[in-house]
Amino acid sequence: MTQEHHLIPMAICYDFDGTLAPGNMQEYGFIGELGMTPQNFWSKSNKMAQVQKADGISAYMKMMKEESSAHDLPFKRADFQRYASQVQLFDGVDTWFTRLNAYALQKGIALEHYIISSGLKEMVEGTSIASHFKEIFASSFMYDANGVAVWPGLVVNYTNKTQFLYRINKGCLDVSDNESVNRHMNDEDKPMPFAHMIYIGDGETDIPSMKTVKREGGHTIAVYNEKIKGQRQKVKSLLGIDRADVIAPANYQEGKQIDLFVKGIMEKIIADVHLNHLKIQLNR
Repeated sequence: MTQEHHLIPMAICYDFDGTLAPGNMQEYGFIGELGMTPQNFWSKSNKMAQVQKADGISAYMKMMKEESSAHDLPFKRADFQRYASQVQLFDGVDTWFTRLNAYALQKGIALEHYIISSGLKEMVEGTSIASHFKEIFASSFMYDANGVAVWPGLVVNYTNKTQFLYRINKGCLDVSDNESVNRHMNDEDKPMPFAHMIYIGDGETDIPSMKTVKREGGHTIAVYNEKIKGQRQKVKSLLGIDRADVIAPANYQEGKQIDLFVKGIMEKIIADVHLNHLKIQLNR
């Protein structure tokens, strides 16, 4: 099974903030350069959303733009990536993708990784792990002729996160292509079955995605920062067993809970594929 077309397709979809890295990405450098605390920034952003009756994600993007202008901070893609270089990852994340890809390939699985995040695509692209993702679906800006971010280009919130699962399912990864993703396709023709998907998230913006993946036969993992007291119970109360298959510490090291559970899912996918092939042969 060395040729790619003989490999079993599988995808892991990750939220970013609180899932692969502690906290929110804006808290690594950007908010500090504004002279604000994270509490100040998010309180002001949330109040803006309430007053304007606006989406919380578009509100924080507007806040970033306005506060950067008010403090004479540059607001280009390169600046976002500079902040992203300061992002700290949970234990094991830095080696997770290489290790898991190698393990999957040994098992006959072609593993793909995707980000589906309400955070900034430009910042995820600046992290040390960006090259491991087949696609990064996240909020992003549009830019003027001078490369300055001027307007939200894509706002990814808790409800529209689910569209990217269907894009992955159908292989329609271009976010500007709405025709292909809405075109009817028979389940057997979809390149990434939901049953071969795992969604890993930590908070309320992940709820619709986790429910969708579970409903369609896939698998879900809720993670929490074990260094924060009470975080496990908070995540358990928010996501619960109807949304998450398991709740585990956000530790991606070999032999830890996430590593073992994902490898267990791989074994199940392999067994299901082989069993389905056997059924087809016996029923001819």
